[in-house]
Amino acid sequence: MASKRKRKTTSQREDLSKPSIWRRQHGGFTEPFRDADPETGVIVIHRRAIDLLGKLETNGTITPVMRDAGDTFHTQFRNAALDALSVASLVRVSHSAGETITELASASRRKVADAIASLGGVDSAAGSCVWHVVGCETSIREWALRQGWGGRTVGHSQAQGILVAALGVLAGHYKLDTSAPVRRTPRADRADLARAA
Repeated sequence: MASKRKRKTTSQREDLSKPSIWRRQHGGFTEPFRDADPETGVIVIHRRAIDLLGKLETNGTITPVMRDAGDTFHTQFRNAALDALSVASLVRVSHSAGETITELASASRRKVADAIASLGGVDSAAGSCVWHVVGCETSIREWALRQGWGGRTVGHSQAQGILVAALGVLAGHYKLDTSAPVRRTPRADRADLARAA
């Protein structure tokens, strides 16, 4: 006789008011805040995902100006369609809309090329770090493990330093106000940041 296994009659349902387990593995979130839905007026709870530049700014490693420079580069990188993931547009743009997508991508590619040139080119440490970490959204740790010069890998703290310096150069390239000082974090916070990123 085959043994019968008892099935659970009550299934555990996932709490839809919180981020899923998969989503929590891929970055942190801000505290939830309530807001009214603009279409229906129903009160909803929002959580915003925290990206790498947001973490660095929150910890005081970079200034808001450096984050703006990184966000500007990321937007130009996306508009240039240089990221690895690309899909066909589901919405067709009419010809009377002004610039076509190819003209926008071409202008954005020129801007990205100028920004990378100001960092020393794609083969430089700063150019490669900004390209992969800010543009392609890979983690600092992943970039540091893949990137190396002279047969040596780059340590995580050195990779983070390269990113911070590159964001400072980008802020100068975009002519943003770079006079705001960077707040130094205590050593314990730096260790926590290294583990988190």
